[in-house]
Amino acid sequence: MATIIRMPSVLAGANEAAIGKWLVKPGDLISEGSPFAELETEKAVVEYNAEVSGTIGRLVIPEGGSGEIGAPIAVLIEAGETEADIDAVLGGEGGAVAETPAAAPAEPIAVAVEVSVSPTSSPIAAPIATPVAVVAAGGRSFASPIARKLARERGLDLSSLHGSGPGGRIVRRDVDSAPALPTTTATSQEVVPAAQGSVEIPHTGMRKAIARRLTESKSTVPHFYLTTECKVDALLTLREQINAYSTVRVSVNDLVVKAAAMAFVDVPDANVTWTDTALIRHGSVDISVAVSTDGGLVTPVVRNITNKSVSAVSAEIKELVGRAQEKRLKQDELEGGSFSISNLGMYGTLEFAAILNPPQSGILAVGAAKDQPVVIDGQLTVAKIMRCTLSADHRAVDGALAAQWLAAFTNRIENPVSLLV
Repeated sequence: MATIIRMPSVLAGANEAAIGKWLVKPGDLISEGSPFAELETEKAVVEYNAEVSGTIGRLVIPEGGSGEIGAPIAVLIEAGETEADIDAVLGGEGGAVAETPAAAPAEPIAVAVEVSVSPTSSPIAAPIATPVAVVAAGGRSFASPIARKLARERGLDLSSLHGSGPGGRIVRRDVDSAPALPTTTATSQEVVPAAQGSVEIPHTGMRKAIARRLTESKSTVPHFYLTTECKVDALLTLREQINAYSTVRVSVNDLVVKAAAMAFVDVPDANVTWTDTALIRHGSVDISVAVSTDGGLVTPVVRNITNKSVSAVSAEIKELVGRAQEKRLKQDELEGGSFSISNLGMYGTLEFAAILNPPQSGILAVGAAKDQPVVIDGQLTVAKIMRCTLSADHRAVDGALAAQWLAAFTNRIENPVSLLV
C-alpha cells in the first residue's frame, strides 16, 4: 500500500523544516540512501537521504513550503496504485497535512496587482499582470515560513514583495530576488538607528537556537575547567615540513584536532557522554569542529579521526567548513560527536573557556600561540606557548580523568611526531 514519508528530525531542537529543493519528482524510483530533498532549518540546509525504497507518487509539500517534524512530505506508491490510494492514506492523517505555499488562506483576501507604466506611456495605460502579493484583509502577507524568516533577517517588508508561489504566496525565491536595502553602517538585519544612535538587530532563527541550547547547557550541565600550557615550537616545525610535501595545506587547528583525537586513544575512559540511565562509551573518536558563519556557530563532525592521516583530517575539515559557510551541510554531518574544539587563536585570543555542546561531555578552547619565557632543564629560554582550556561535564568525567586526558593532549602536542604514527 501507499507509504507516507514524513518530515525527519534533521537537527536536534528543530521543530519544523522547509523543503528547500526536491531532488526527486513524481514517478521517480528511489532507493534507500539516495538523495531525496534539501531541507532548510534554522541552522543549515541539510541534504536528506531516502530511508526506504519505492516509487514517488506525490510530493505533498512543494518547494518553499514547510512542515512540523513528523508531518507528511511525500507518498510512495506500489505498482497499480492511483491518486485515490494516495488520498486515502493521507486521509488517515485526519486531513492535517503540513503547511504548503499552495494552502488557501481562510480569511478574505485582497489581491494587489503591480501596474507597470513606462516613462512615455499614458497614466491610464492598461495594467500588465505580474506575480502578486497575497494580503489578508488585516494586512498580513501570506508567505512560507522560510520566506518570513529570511525577510525578517534581511529587514524586508513582506507587503512590498510579490509572490510567485501557488496562489500568489511569497516563497523563498521572492525574498532572494528582492532588491537589497540601502546599505548603512548597520547590517541588512538592522533597523534604522534610533535618535540616540543605537540600533535594534532582530534575532535570526539560528541565533535563537544557539541561545536556547547554550542557556540549557550552562544552566543544567555542571561544567568544570582545566587549563594547560603547550609548547608548540616542534608542532609548528612539523607543520612546515608537512606543508612542504603535502598537496593539502595543514593548519595548526588540524593538528590540534588530530592531537585531541589521539589523546582519547591514550585515555579512552574520557570518550563518554552522560545520559539519565547510563554512560555511553564511544567506540570511535568523532569530534565537532566549531565553525563561525554569518548566521552563527555550527559544529560539523569529523568522524573516526584516529584512523585518518593528518592530511585527510585537514582536507575533511576544509570541505566541511566550506559547506558550513554556504549552509549546505548534510544531516549526519551535524549530529553525533562526543567532543568539540573551538579555536579562537587566529584572532589573537590568549585564553578562554567554552560552553559545552550538549550532549557532549567536553569541549577544548584553544588560544593563540605566543612567545613567552619558560624554564627548560633549569635554563630560562623563550618558547611558543599555546593555552588550552578543557570544559568538562562533571557528571560524566571526574576531575582526575579530565586531568589525565589534558596531560595526554599536551604530550601529543609537544611530541607531534606521535600524530603521524
